[in-house]
Amino acid sequence: MSANNKVDNADDHDLIYALDDKPAIGPAIYAGLQHVLASFVGIITPTLIIGGVLGLGSHVPYLISMSLVVSGVGTFIQARRIGPIGSGMICVQGTSFAFLSSVLAAGFLAKSQGAGPEGILAMIFGVCFVGAFIEIILSQFIGKLHRIVTPVVTGIVVTTIGISLIKVGMTDLAGGVGAADFGQWHNLILGGVVLAVIIVLYRSNHLMVRLSAILVGMLVGYITAAIMGMVDFTNAFNQPLLSIPVPFKYGFDFDWYAFIPIAVIYTITAIESTGDLTANCLITKLPVTGPAYFKRIQAGILGDGFNSLLASVFNTFPNTTFSQNNSVIHLTGIASRYVGYFVGIILFMLGLFPIIGGILTTIPKPVIGGATLVMFGTVAAAGVKIIAQEQLDRRNLMILAVSFGLGLGVMLVPEVMKEMPKVIQSVFGSAVTTSGIAAIVMSIILPNPKAKTESDLERRAAKEESLPAAAMQKIS
Repeated sequence: MSANNKVDNADDHDLIYALDDKPAIGPAIYAGLQHVLASFVGIITPTLIIGGVLGLGSHVPYLISMSLVVSGVGTFIQARRIGPIGSGMICVQGTSFAFLSSVLAAGFLAKSQGAGPEGILAMIFGVCFVGAFIEIILSQFIGKLHRIVTPVVTGIVVTTIGISLIKVGMTDLAGGVGAADFGQWHNLILGGVVLAVIIVLYRSNHLMVRLSAILVGMLVGYITAAIMGMVDFTNAFNQPLLSIPVPFKYGFDFDWYAFIPIAVIYTITAIESTGDLTANCLITKLPVTGPAYFKRIQAGILGDGFNSLLASVFNTFPNTTFSQNNSVIHLTGIASRYVGYFVGIILFMLGLFPIIGGILTTIPKPVIGGATLVMFGTVAAAGVKIIAQEQLDRRNLMILAVSFGLGLGVMLVPEVMKEMPKVIQSVFGSAVTTSGIAAIVMSIILPNPKAKTESDLERRAAKEESLPAAAMQKIS
């Protein structure tokens, strides 16, 4: 279609611009800014948490800059579709919360070996770089992967991720790890203000208000903290003029013990992104069945993996497709992938200026905690929602019971692994990895009559299609 052509098809009445339409620069920038506002907090928050928990100090502003730069490049790749890479839709890429616990575990492992901030980052980015190839490879087999990583397995892992991270959010709300004023009233009140604002805004009937709830909540909390004298601008503006992306700026390190939990999350992320991409297809009025659909999903997952590879090279954490941006498409009625170009450019430009990262590092921990407590709770609730969509028969209930029992068990009683070999501690010391592996193994070893019936029907249908018409008539 030519520039500024709008959709006239009656079936597309809720879209102002379809996938390949080219809106004018004004509407495109406006829609792009809405996508950025909906995703900005999600992109930077994992970096703020990792930097705070692992004590990365002065490196955090640069890491924030790189998270925005890579998110911008990744979003552009997804929208532009370079060769086989990219879904060709508005798929905003951002730092994934799913990797948070595994990345922190890799960081603590490096720290226990005597590594400083640069050594910690070299280890994290090294294992994430190698792990990205898992998602890249799995993208070519995404259809078959659904037989192993079922919705029950995905729901268990996503729920466990949310539950395991809630401790991080609550710790920040109380003042942060090692804070002298941990748990004091001013921290709790500040975190409570952020939480209250988010709850009130999220109850709004206006979709964009709901999407901006966390951003506005943190802004209100930041202003409140400044009034309370809890914001320190000492080093905020002591930053270079530009952040130059430098491949493997902190070096490259690798450890199998740190790698295995990361590898499990890359597998789960591939399945989770399939759901986000499918939802995007539905909102964008694209088919959700057939060869074209599977080709688009395959290209989108490949884009996720490739963008996570770029993230590791350019010193930030694994990326994934953000689901909240599907709501922005629904709100604006603008599904044009050309808007994705503007989203990518805006994010990239924001990342070039480290002063943004410097200012963001001044956000008090209780403000971050008040927001992330909601985010992590939402992750856990999303996992429960995935599970609830499945029939909870005796088989699935047993998978749930064993997976949650083992996963949350090692989280609540970490000492249970202290006598085990180091490799066992690395793999099963993580609640997410333990619950995920348990769910996959239980799904394989427990017979599933429903899956067998569906498989028999598929084989019978394929056999009938291969028979000549005359033979079919004889059978009938």
